[in-house]
Amino acid sequence: MALPTARAWLAVAAGGLIGSELRYGLGLAFPDVPGSVPWATLGINISGSFVLAALTTVWMARPHTAFWLRAGIGPGLLGSFTTFSAVIFASDQLARAGEHPVWLLYLGLSLLLGLSAAGLGWRTGRLIARNRGPA
Repeated sequence: MALPTARAWLAVAAGGLIGSELRYGLGLAFPDVPGSVPWATLGINISGSFVLAALTTVWMARPHTAFWLRAGIGPGLLGSFTTFSAVIFASDQLARAGEHPVWLLYLGLSLLLGLSAAGLGWRTGRLIARNRGPA
């Protein structure tokens, strides 16, 4: 197995920088209220799950898309934009504060809405790929 090209490494690094800055900026724009569901993180993960599933489905149907571009947008930008480690961190913080109904709700919503968004993204990606014709 060959290593990815330098172009792919740079695309992942650039995408990672952009995605993490987008997530950080949204966190500043919509700060979490202590003891409540971290809505900004939840929204980020749901939207990222949708977009990643849609793009992956389109790329599977149209595999000629450059690898470096897929790597930069997928694992780079969307991988750093979504933050499931923040879900665990926030759940831990809520649990330690005794906010048991809140962290349980947050984990349940993260799982249910994240999987639903990925399913909807997959469906959307299939529709896009089908409407664009053969690859």
